Amino acid sequence: MAQDDLDIDSDGLQRRMEGALTSLKSDFASLRTGRASASMLDPIQVDAYGQMTPINQLGTINVPEPRMVVINVWDKGLIAKVEKAIRESGIGINPISDGPLIRLPIPELNEQRRRELTKVAAQYSEGAKVAVRNVRRDGMDMIKKAKAAGMGEDDQKMWQEEVQEMTDRAITLIDRLLESKQVEIMQV
Repeated sequence: MAQDDLDIDSDGLQRRMEGALTSLKSDFASLRTGRASASMLDPIQVDAYGQMTPINQLGTINVPEPRMVVINVWDKGLIAKVEKAIRESGIGINPISDGPLIRLPIPELNEQRRRELTKVAAQYSEGAKVAVRNVRRDGMDMIKKAKAAGMGEDDQKMWQEEVQEMTDRAITLIDRLLESKQVEIMQV
């Protein structure tokens, strides 16, 4: 039986696993590590023009120094709303207005907060691993259905090994990303 006759989409499985990795990288980027990053503002929404709008759509975000983020708000009437959204976001940064600019000085993280952030990073990575394992399970289910439809034992074994290898590569990459992020967080 040809591969096209079977319902095993290894490209789709790979794409879904890469999606879990992309999501993890995005989650890691939003973690504050004591260094300024424009992506730390990504989850913040501002009540502007009658709807919730991402902060990066209301102004230019720059990182001029390692411990400073500067937002140049395009509409001067929204400066107070942007400041309020940052204060209420829970990222622990107090904005300072300077005309059309909002400066966000990034405070130094203490040891306890760094440890908490490493635990949060570990939770993010565990969520990504669960997503990858779910993709693996779906792949194995496809193989079982294909076997019931007439796939040979050798083909079944080959596909199972391929799905397992994709899973192992993704899990290894997640572990490396976590280790790297934890080192970054603990760096003083």
